[in-house]
Amino acid sequence: MKDLTKGKPSTLILAFALPIFFANLLQLTYSLVDTRIVGTFLGEDALAAVGATTTLSNLIVGFLQGLSGGFAIIIAQKFGAKDYKNVKKSFAMSLTMGTGIAIFFTVFGLLFLQPILNILNVPSDLMATAKSYIFVIIAGLVATFLYDACAAALRSLGDTVTPLVILAISVALNIVGDLLFVVVLKSGVRGAAIATVLAQAIAFVVCWIYMVKRYELLRLSREDFKDPNPVMVKNMLGAGIMSSLINIGSLTLQTAINKLGNDYIVAQTAARKLTEMFMIMFTVFGNTMATYCGQNLGAGKIDRIKKGIWLAIFYTCIWCTLVIVASYTIGDKLVYLVTGTHNENVILNATRYLKFDTLFYYVTAVICIVRNAMQGLDDHITPIVSSTLEMLGKIVIAFTLVPHLGYTGVIIAEPIVWFVMVIPLIVQIFRMPVLKQTSLS
Repeated sequence: MKDLTKGKPSTLILAFALPIFFANLLQLTYSLVDTRIVGTFLGEDALAAVGATTTLSNLIVGFLQGLSGGFAIIIAQKFGAKDYKNVKKSFAMSLTMGTGIAIFFTVFGLLFLQPILNILNVPSDLMATAKSYIFVIIAGLVATFLYDACAAALRSLGDTVTPLVILAISVALNIVGDLLFVVVLKSGVRGAAIATVLAQAIAFVVCWIYMVKRYELLRLSREDFKDPNPVMVKNMLGAGIMSSLINIGSLTLQTAINKLGNDYIVAQTAARKLTEMFMIMFTVFGNTMATYCGQNLGAGKIDRIKKGIWLAIFYTCIWCTLVIVASYTIGDKLVYLVTGTHNENVILNATRYLKFDTLFYYVTAVICIVRNAMQGLDDHITPIVSSTLEMLGKIVIAFTLVPHLGYTGVIIAEPIVWFVMVIPLIVQIFRMPVLKQTSLS
């Protein structure tokens, strides 16, 4: 366990963030390899089919990851306050509530999968392939949530190394599974999905065995599952709702992209995969700030929180500059690396997306850091307001700009939305009463 309430903030933040960075990098590496394997061995149509449903899986998985993050913030606050009884209770609540929600999404998603894909405007020639892929992903949601919840709990206690090691095992299994099911057994995109779910299930089992043996705080008894705290439940759900709002906007935008044709679906798939890689530091320092602010809020060390937020913004802005350079120098090569395609239309449009959007990443850096910091500081309303603006902005653009401007409308969508959604975050962060207090120590 790592106590983030003591020691030099810059050193602690970087030491905490580094394993998260490598974990996210591993996850992205797998995602990129998965995309390349599908594109290389199954072709562009298969890649387009997966891409056409990616926002749907992101919506559901994103909500569950948001829940995990919300649980982790509560656990971090209780850990920082040395309230170990409620650390256990928070973890127990996360498993109970999250598993129930994952089961609900699984049943609902499988029962209404065809109508959902119709709403997404998945092209008819891609429908069968897309359905076979997303069916397996939805069927494995419980395994996905349980792994995320356990990894988030470990990070909330300051242990970012163990989730990294377990993720490395999972990624290796995932890649081997992809090659086995897709290349050897010829199972198509369904095989890629099976490999993903199996790897996550194994990761959960390994993570669970380790943490109950290593951390007494995470060994649960029947008593820990009794009398859930309504305030905790509300705060945990807030994080999940925030993630859903973000992904609902992206899902709506994808329905407009799916009408543009397979080349644009593949271009967007490549651009989004690279965007995930480019935005890796935003996620890293965002997660770091959620835990860092949560622990220091629990300990009443407000001055450390202020310094930590500014440091995280500074570090991510340096990263933004490097990403802009990469998109303008090797963007086209990265698109080819991800997709394996020589289709000039795909490469051109994906590169256009990257070159324009990366110029505005500084705004996104502030959004991610401040939004996560606010959750760690118990403000769950402002992040939801900001995310609601993001959702509404993308919905409006999907129905207005994209039909008239085509893929150009998609390219300019997110920068427009970023400038709108950052406003309530900046206004509120300077108004938060807790940040106007003086540190207790």
